[in-house]
Amino acid sequence: MSEPKYFAGLDVGGSTIKSVIVDSMGEQVGPLVEVRSQVKEGYEATFKQLETALDELTQGAKISRDQIAGIGLDVPAPSSGGVIWGKANLGEDWVGTEISKKLSERLGIPVHMTNDCNAAAVGEYAIRNKHIGALLLVAPGTGLGGGFVLPGGRLYEGSNGLALEIGHISVPFTEEPDHHLPSCTCGLKGCLEAWVSLVALRRRLQIELRKSEWETHVLNASGTTIEEKAFQLRTLAENGDALAIQLFKQQGFILGYGIADIVRTLDPGLVVIGGGLAEAKFRDQFLDWVREGFNERAWSIYRHSPIEPEKATTRFEWAQGGDAAASIGMAYAARELFA
Repeated sequence: MSEPKYFAGLDVGGSTIKSVIVDSMGEQVGPLVEVRSQVKEGYEATFKQLETALDELTQGAKISRDQIAGIGLDVPAPSSGGVIWGKANLGEDWVGTEISKKLSERLGIPVHMTNDCNAAAVGEYAIRNKHIGALLLVAPGTGLGGGFVLPGGRLYEGSNGLALEIGHISVPFTEEPDHHLPSCTCGLKGCLEAWVSLVALRRRLQIELRKSEWETHVLNASGTTIEEKAFQLRTLAENGDALAIQLFKQQGFILGYGIADIVRTLDPGLVVIGGGLAEAKFRDQFLDWVREGFNERAWSIYRHSPIEPEKATTRFEWAQGGDAAASIGMAYAARELFA
């Protein structure tokens, strides 16, 4: 009788590596393991940390490393065919390197690699084990990422692994007082990410705090940086603060507006919203704002079926996987590829 096979999911972030192991049935074995990533120190330093994570995983699962039949690895950078295409938050030596091949040779285990948003999308699909349709993940954070899973659980990455850069679709919203398109960190103007991201939230907060109507606002009385002020907005919104609610409402509406064009292209049926607001006390209200923006832009057939008017053709849900979504997604992908 052959030994049972196990599959590891390794989620490499800017500061930590989160990892899990699943068995051949896709069930998690042992606890989630978290170690420092050391990505700024180069891929070799990170490889050592990945081995540490694997050792802790196998100990927690009470198995040997020889029983791991495949590894799914995700990185916070664009990649294609196991090669990093852009530096993002990584060290210089990552770019142009065949990361998945090098790690596979080092460990003696096959490795599949993708980016972090793709991994989280697969994780959200895997968690919804009764969902058989497609799934679009939209994840606001420091930037705005996304991932698309086809019916049956296969990730769509495009010809070069560069699909679903949804933060950089164009939206027609302009900024006061001169009604210009805001600049995005990518160098373009008018991107969705320039409105829906932590970076955008800081910019919008700075603009609003200059207005006379917010002159006496508690954040104007604070001597902290704009980054620290923006960090307080979620708590303020949860306590009913008018400025914080206004800013999140704007983000939700514009996010929904942009999603409408993505839905018109992909028709996913299910849109999952990730990011930190998934745990906010006002998350239901935020989702209503997303739907308002979506309804403003989406054709009626993308809102309700013309055959069954009570049936929604596009559903919105919050992400369920939390910090473990990407590592779960990569373990799921490894099982699909290497079982």
